[in-house]
Amino acid sequence: MIRNIVLGAASVAALTFASAAFAADLPAYEPAPAVAAPVVPSFSWTGPYVGVQGGYSWGDTNIPGVKPKGFVLGGYAGYNYQFDNSPVVVGVETDLNYADIDDKSGGVKATTRWNGATRARVGYAFDHFLVYGAGGLAYADRKVRVAGFGKDSKTAVGWTVGGGLEYAATDNVSVRADYRYADYGKDTFRAGGGRGRADYDEHRVMAGVAYKFGW
Repeated sequence: MIRNIVLGAASVAALTFASAAFAADLPAYEPAPAVAAPVVPSFSWTGPYVGVQGGYSWGDTNIPGVKPKGFVLGGYAGYNYQFDNSPVVVGVETDLNYADIDDKSGGVKATTRWNGATRARVGYAFDHFLVYGAGGLAYADRKVRVAGFGKDSKTAVGWTVGGGLEYAATDNVSVRADYRYADYGKDTFRAGGGRGRADYDEHRVMAGVAYKFGW
């Protein structure tokens, strides 16, 4: 009987050892890594907006010595669209401004009392910051006065390019700094029976603040 007990104990020990050795030979399985959740932007530039702006303009003409300059104050409105999960922002914007821009030399004075533009915009967003370029159609009031001969005025149409930096201070309010160059081409002006062609181009720096609707 003792012999049977010894043999039984030896068998149990042998089975336990074999099971442990088999388990040690099994491949180790690592838990699957957690899938990172997609990054959702904390702010979107998509939506319509309206704003007010002001700045300074300086330009040039082909009239000797006449380089118009002065202040600009007005408003703008537009719409931005930011692509899903992308920093790319596209949009369209129009503005209209009161202008106090003029200069004179040798009895000839050039004046602009309003200007505006309609521009397409393409930008790259860094969350609440937007760097953008813009270009499109520019238009302005142009008046030329010749002392002793009279004056003439035109609505000039040309092109504009520029860019700027915009910052969304809140989900609805943004501020920006903007530079643009505009070329209004040449127009024919008549005064006192004579006529001449005068061109006009300008550089402008503007600051603005806008309200974006949360549609």
